[in-house]
Amino acid sequence: MSGALRLVHTHGDRITVSEPATGVELFAYVYRPEAAWEAPKPYLHPVRTLAGAVVTDYRPNDHRWHKGLSLTASHLSGANLWGGNTYVHGQGYLELPERVGSMRHAGFDGVRAADGRAVIAERLTWHPYDGEVWAAEERRIEVHDVDPRAGTWALTWTSAVTNRRAEPLRLGSPTTAGRELAGYTGLFWRGPRSFRGGRILGPEGEGTELMGTKAPWLAFSGEHDGRDGHATLVFAHAPENDHVGARGGHPAHWFVRAEPFAAVAPSWAFFDELELAPGATLRRRYRVVVADGAWDREDVARYLEAHPW
Repeated sequence: MSGALRLVHTHGDRITVSEPATGVELFAYVYRPEAAWEAPKPYLHPVRTLAGAVVTDYRPNDHRWHKGLSLTASHLSGANLWGGNTYVHGQGYLELPERVGSMRHAGFDGVRAADGRAVIAERLTWHPYDGEVWAAEERRIEVHDVDPRAGTWALTWTSAVTNRRAEPLRLGSPTTAGRELAGYTGLFWRGPRSFRGGRILGPEGEGTELMGTKAPWLAFSGEHDGRDGHATLVFAHAPENDHVGARGGHPAHWFVRAEPFAAVAPSWAFFDELELAPGATLRRRYRVVVADGAWDREDVARYLEAHPW
């Protein structure tokens, strides 16, 4: 396993986390505000494997608001904290800048690296276009289980979002607004262009048939441009997440595409809106494993068994 990670904080801009043994910068967490039309929010990019291969995309020409790995809210009580055009049923995607909001950095409660782990603990506020505070988020990103010999590392992303309005917040997606199989919202990964057409795996299925299904994990493998080899990303729900709807909560469904681009989101509002009462908090915890090589289902299951929550 790796020793101490190296963390560099460029205040007002970004935090980078590197693995000293390989010299690879695992990711940059960028929290400076960007273009208003793209719904400014913090994001991770570039994210790299331990071999140094980049496994995220940034501002691709088809969706300039897709930025690495980030938390989004595509439909939030009529606001768009996703960026770009807004889906309106019966009219398609419309340019409605008055609906585009932001997720703003409010401060850090901790930024540190020690004992083979790195932690970024951040406070954010969520806003519609007019700047009103609609929600407050406590976010924790933890890097752990860095193993240069195996070519794997992992991060755990935890978000607790509290409604600060005097009325319910409605979290939805283009699918809840009427577009079929477009339930993207919540944690969202955009893969590099070379991952288009990559392999999608779940515990009991494979391929685009997994769109809109429920499962504790989903994996995406792609082949690199500019260098030989593949990489695999595994996205997993924490046990307390209602990923199967068995506990009477709000079930999570996978949004996943390999065409026309690579993307994965453990959507928190795929088919049905999630209503958050005033003062209530939505908590979700996810793990993202970044691995060199093309994994199969057995590789994923073996890793998750060896690295329990």
